[in-house]
Amino acid sequence: AEDEKRIVAYHEVGHAIVGHMVPGGSKVAKISIVPRGMSALGYTLQLPTEDRFLNSKEDLQGQITTLLGGRSAEEIVFGQITTGAANDLQRATDIAEQMVSTYGMSSVLGPLAYDRQTGNRFLSQTNNPRRVVSDATAQSIDREVRQLVDNAHNHALAILESNRQPLESISQKILEKEVIEGEELQTLLNQCKAPEPAQV
Repeated sequence: AEDEKRIVAYHEVGHAIVGHMVPGGSKVAKISIVPRGMSALGYTLQLPTEDRFLNSKEDLQGQITTLLGGRSAEEIVFGQITTGAANDLQRATDIAEQMVSTYGMSSVLGPLAYDRQTGNRFLSQTNNPRRVVSDATAQSIDREVRQLVDNAHNHALAILESNRQPLESISQKILEKEVIEGEELQTLLNQCKAPEPAQV
């Protein structure tokens, strides 16, 4: 259980550092490695800096990058990924899919909505509502979603590689205290620096 706690600590601190460094309108307010029920082993709480009902493309890319921060920290520190990162990956992929097929934020496909959730489901033989589009379009959507997620993953890795020292020190502190929040957390996160442009 001690090993697991270490993994959870680095995972959550990975989310927090990346979330602090990317645009996305959310302030990292708390990191906890106290288990909550069966599902969450730890969590990073982000609070919107203001009431936001609209997200820009940059905000959504920031959210995807933050979601992949935990997984990226596991890769850097332990050289492998645990199943705890699967939910983050699913949520990151969902946001990328919405960007491309619902919000029309695609550089390749342009401003069209391909998500036909409300359409006639009988047109589609599969559970994926996108499949009513042509195979070529579906492949383009998949390619673009993959690229968004891959770019975000690389960005998260670059941020954490540049902030290896804070990643270590904040993770050690959370292992001792189990919860860090408020001014103490902000002071720790303010040590982080943006990666060199070449790394992104």
